[in-house]
Parts: sequence; structure tokens; C-alpha cells
Amino acid sequence: MFHALREALEVSVLHHLALGTRDVARLAHFYIDVLELREVTRHLHADGTLRSVWLDLGSSLLMIEHTEEPPRRVVGIGAGPFLIAVGVLPEQRAAFEARLELAGSVIESRSEFTSYARDPDGNRVALSAYPLTELRAR
Repeated sequence: MFHALREALEVSVLHHLALGTRDVARLAHFYIDVLELREVTRHLHADGTLRSVWLDLGSSLLMIEHTEEPPRRVVGIGAGPFLIAVGVLPEQRAAFEARLELAGSVIESRSEFTSYARDPDGNRVALSAYPLTELRAR
């Protein structure tokens, strides 16, 4: 049964990624100001307070959504989602690292292609210059 479904259905792209936060405006401003993501839309609660801000991630969206839950801190590779990696050009990686540091985000580690830091809620964020086009061509 599942074999027939696999042939008929296709997932094309990541549609959206959602982050819950107690302070939607603060977290959205980080991604807008530091990583230069463009705001697509925002939504309000019935009382007029900010419920969510949706940001453009190229072919998908980053949805910053209000929650009363406290942030969770993942160290290394955690269960479930543990990292938001955005693609940057290799020649712009250092400039984005500097922007992260100016915003108070320490570069925690680096690999050959990727720099790792945290957003204001403690979510792991990565700047990746890994050449995906070469990987996809395989």
C-alpha cells in the first residue's frame, strides 16, 4: 500500500519552519536585522497583540509564533529539531559572523563551511556556505 502512495506523492520543498517564543517582536527583529530575512506578513491576536511574524527563507518560510512555553536549550545534536542553518555565500560568512557578534550572539564553533551561534532565545543558528549545488549534482 505505501509503495503505491510513494509513487503518487511527492514532497518538493520545505514549506515552513516555526519557532515558538514568548517575545515574537524581539526574535523576529533578530532574524530581520542580523540575518536579513524579509518579513512577509504578521498576524495579531484578537486583542491586537502580536501573534506571529512570517519571514522569507527563499523557497520556504520561518514562522515566529507566540507561545507561553519557556525556551529550550539544545547542546550539540538533540532530539527533534536542534538547528536552523541558513545558506550564505562563502565570501559573506565573516560579515554575517560579525553581525551575529554585534547582536550579542557568540560564535560557539566553526567547521570548514559552517559557523554556529544562538538566537536571543537560545536556538542554535548556523551560517552555512556548504556547496549544496555540488551535493545535489551527485
